[in-house]
Amino acid sequence: MSKKLWGGRFTKSESKSATEFNASIDFDQKMYRQDIAGSRAHAAMLAKQGIISQDDAAAIDAGLAEILADIEAGKIEFTIENEDIHMNIESILTERIGEPGKRLHTARSRNDQVAVDFRLWTKEAAISVLDDLKRLLNSIYEIADKHKDSIMPGYTHLQRAQPVTPAYHFMAYFHMFKRDYSRFCDCIDRMDYLPLGSGALAGTTYNTDRRFLAEQLGFAGIVENAMDAVSDRDFALEFLSNASICMMHLSRFCEELIIWSSTEFKFIEIDDAYSTGSSIMPQKKNPDMAELIRGKTGRVYGDMITLFTLMKGLPLAYNKDMQEDKPPVFDAAETLRACINIFADMLDTMTLNTDIMEQAAKSGFMNATDAADYLVSKGVPFRECHEIIGQIVLYCINHGKAIEELSLQQLQDFSPKFGPDIYENIDLRACVKAKKSEGSTSFESVNKMLSDAKAYLIEIE
Repeated sequence: MSKKLWGGRFTKSESKSATEFNASIDFDQKMYRQDIAGSRAHAAMLAKQGIISQDDAAAIDAGLAEILADIEAGKIEFTIENEDIHMNIESILTERIGEPGKRLHTARSRNDQVAVDFRLWTKEAAISVLDDLKRLLNSIYEIADKHKDSIMPGYTHLQRAQPVTPAYHFMAYFHMFKRDYSRFCDCIDRMDYLPLGSGALAGTTYNTDRRFLAEQLGFAGIVENAMDAVSDRDFALEFLSNASICMMHLSRFCEELIIWSSTEFKFIEIDDAYSTGSSIMPQKKNPDMAELIRGKTGRVYGDMITLFTLMKGLPLAYNKDMQEDKPPVFDAAETLRACINIFADMLDTMTLNTDIMEQAAKSGFMNATDAADYLVSKGVPFRECHEIIGQIVLYCINHGKAIEELSLQQLQDFSPKFGPDIYENIDLRACVKAKKSEGSTSFESVNKMLSDAKAYLIEIE
């Protein structure tokens, strides 16, 4: 005869292989705190509603508090025979306090129990990610503020395009991670609804108080449809989607740092503490932390695809497939948080070689667009300006010169509209300063971005 908590209608015990295959305790034990918190709130609600006695509720609460302390002290070993974290804790509780422990599961199912545990865990993980992102945003702000007066090449197609400031470049990433912060805030808002009290799928005949439970567990409200409550994993999918987008931003940033740290660029120096060497080439200094973050992005993408694939064909309500929903979320949360924090450490210790950056900005005809804009200011249509400057660039390439190295007469051979003031208009700092559109790389615009970023960081602190 089966000794499982659900074994009443069975005449034959589950096979050993099926028990091992069916169990989830090896990964869902991560949710022990959430499971105990949910059970303590549930017991309090049952007593409040007169479904169980106050004495039974007190015994349950004390027993669960003791179990929590023992788990965190390493005194409890979970068993595969009890399948999951829910039945492990309930079994231990019943062993310790007897009959009251058997009353705990009144008016709930493992379906709504795991749903609330998972929501609580994911909500806490998302809040932790917000703290990590705050730290990263502060790191980006600090490095941008430090380098707001320098010049570097801006790129498209990885080709030198126009001069910008390092602060401007770094602030582009600030805004990416600011959006990530906003996405996780939105995700928390949407997941902040209690599924507990929904039963297996159709509610319960007991006169429960789900809104009391929501208040006890810190939820903003309740999931209003019991079937949706136990079968919904949108909150986990959204968490994984947000994590994937955030990892993509980290990966793009890492790609640039990897390129910039190469001998060919030498724009930055990654600190020794966040680099590694070669087992055969003693001169090597490899940006392995940045490369690992770039690589782990694919891992988080895989976690996201795992859960989307898992959920895509499931009928309502709960299905055992959903036992597999937790490993990808656990993995993605752990990976994302580790990547954000090691990346922030790397930024905090990184050195920018601003002299090399500025020297690089002086080649590649990065003032060509500004030369074209100069002709526009003299009344020449932009398309004609584009053609004229293109011809000048070709001439310079063939003669090994920069635009600013040409004489006024040479420039006027291409267009009589050039005047002596052309040279002050195509100076690199003048090119940066001249930008007038909101959100541009001008020193004034970047200072405003930094000021706004500082105010934002204070706001979210």
